[in-house]
Amino acid sequence: MTPSSSLTVTCAPCCWGVDDVTNPHLPPWEKVLDEAAAAGFGGLELGPYGYMPLDDKRVSAALEKRRLSIVAGTIFDDLVSADNHYNLIRQTREICGLITKLNKPRRHKGQRYNAPYLTVMDWGHDERDFAAGHSDRAPRLSDANWAQMMTNIRAIATIAKDEFGVRATIHPHAGGYIEFADELARLVAEIDAETAGLCLDTGHMAYSGMDPVTTLDQYWDRVDYIHFKDIDPVIYDQVMSQHIRFFDACAAGVMCPIGKGNIDYPAIRSFLTKKGYGGYITIEQERDPRNTGSILDDLSTSRAFLKNTGF
Repeated sequence: MTPSSSLTVTCAPCCWGVDDVTNPHLPPWEKVLDEAAAAGFGGLELGPYGYMPLDDKRVSAALEKRRLSIVAGTIFDDLVSADNHYNLIRQTREICGLITKLNKPRRHKGQRYNAPYLTVMDWGHDERDFAAGHSDRAPRLSDANWAQMMTNIRAIATIAKDEFGVRATIHPHAGGYIEFADELARLVAEIDAETAGLCLDTGHMAYSGMDPVTTLDQYWDRVDYIHFKDIDPVIYDQVMSQHIRFFDACAAGVMCPIGKGNIDYPAIRSFLTKKGYGGYITIEQERDPRNTGSILDDLSTSRAFLKNTGF
């Protein structure tokens, strides 16, 4: 199948295990750029706040040298707490201030909003981390705490849009307080399309019990950006029987190269073709940063599979 010219497949630092910036085993950010370029990607995400430097001249020179662009910045933090509000606002301004000074990624036919985006994910709650993927046992927020999370998200998205012209896309994430079908529905009901869109992730949807194609279809009018990953069904069954944090499940290999797992990518390709999706699709394969031996092989496997599937 001929790949679509209306799509660009990119990657993210989490493919190298970059999720927690305090982890002492993270690779240097320049190595991530080197290997993203070597694997044939034209772009990638910025990664979690604090991983790449906020020096736009330094980052821009490094990207241009490797013919890469940044397609999205990331807020991956506690979106619930009122005490974290000003930290989130500071991150928003610093991330958007950086990504809007870098070379702009190209726009595709069918793309709703210009990249780079600001992808917004809730994270940092033990009670939800250990319940990732288990809707029946995961605690839900009180109405007051949910309202505070909505206040924080609206502030992030409004500053990104009004001050920097950046589209915020909210990403349901396993182990956070926006993960399951009921939480996604409530989010969409309370955050209007003018304020923010969605970044839906095939792997997180499947991990959390949602069918990727059905969920994409249900919320299609709000989907501005998409993440791809795949799930090893054998390891998934194992980790779902354990009391385990989400990223410990990733370290065990629950996320595998695309095409090696149980997500139906031909069906997703057919759906996106029918809908005329244009823009960016970012591959993510979370792992332990010490498990580096297969990164380039895994990325090459994922890219080859997606190319053969028409992406």
